[in-house]
Amino acid sequence: MAYEPLYLAYLVYFNRDRDYFECHEVLEELWLAKERDPLYKALLQVAVGLYHFRNHNVRGGTMMLQHSSAVLQGYPAVTLGINLARLAEEAGEYTRRLERYHVQPFDYYDLNIELVDPQLRVEAAEAASIIVPNVPQRRGPQRPSAHRSK
Repeated sequence: MAYEPLYLAYLVYFNRDRDYFECHEVLEELWLAKERDPLYKALLQVAVGLYHFRNHNVRGGTMMLQHSSAVLQGYPAVTLGINLARLAEEAGEYTRRLERYHVQPFDYYDLNIELVDPQLRVEAAEAASIIVPNVPQRRGPQRPSAHRSK
């Protein structure tokens, strides 16, 4: 199975770069191309939730992660070549911790998306070899003219 280049970019920005703003940018484009498929929206919202919490927006992080976890739980455990069940559970746990943040604060931490399909691992590694990290990461909307490559 050949994976969508925008999906591969999302995985690279998520796992390698922790660039959740860019995750949103590339996956939103794919989400629109896929006729607003709820699966892609939920994956996008995991990144947006982490982006918000990393930027001290607890409420925004909670809302995004809560919604994404609920949607992701409705899909098979392995979907799109990733361990979706694990991601859904971790997003749900993050949500529960954020809901108690005012009484039990904790430091921000990243999540990882486990790639379980060997073909996806190969394609993601190839994509990572040509996607240049955004340094510094963008903090607001400004669509680049094209995705940057080496």
